[in-house]
Amino acid sequence: MNAWLLTAAVLAIGGLGPCLLLGLHGEVQRRLAGLNLAATITAVVLLLLAQGFGRTSYTDLALDLAVLAPAGTLVFTRFLAGREH
Repeated sequence: MNAWLLTAAVLAIGGLGPCLLLGLHGEVQRRLAGLNLAATITAVVLLLLAQGFGRTSYTDLALDLAVLAPAGTLVFTRFLAGREH
């Protein structure tokens, strides 16, 4: 098995689990942090898969995710700032 693919699998399994736990439980700020961290880990996993498979389309997808994920976090933060606590 290719080392890039093995690294991507370990990151996906080991890294996204705690992000899901953060995203499902706790207060809103912790959930938002879990979402942002999950997007970052997913972008890294997609870059590793692009390297392992030699497909440039995965690289494009990872770079799009890396650009859009912080913007999505800002939108959610703006949405949550207007809520009454």
